[in-house]
Amino acid sequence: QVQLVESGGGLVQPGESLRLSCVASGFTFSTYTMNWYRQAPGKERELVASISRTGGYTNYADSVKGRFSISRDNAKNTVYLQMNSLKPEDTAMYYCSAVVGRGRQYGQGTQVTVFS
Repeated sequence: QVQLVESGGGLVQPGESLRLSCVASGFTFSTYTMNWYRQAPGKERELVASISRTGGYTNYADSVKGRFSISRDNAKNTVYLQMNSLKPEDTAMYYCSAVVGRGRQYGQGTQVTVFS
């Protein structure tokens, strides 16, 4: 059974940083591209960042380029999202995701709130 468990969210002020983690189980983590998505209230879920199986290729939404960094540790079955220079518009539920088996799988999410 695929499980994705996110952690690391919180309440921060603009300009501060957070590091999200996602521990995966139930599939061969090192053979899958991993993604972070986010969804703000009243908005559609959007792709924030992606990382290839070995970590050699990453991609980011324009809104987070230069501020967020995705990485992974295949030995720990964990993907990370380092978020720097946070802005109020980054407030959202953040989800770890991968296309495994029948379709895209998501974790339960971790809430990030940036308040001024």
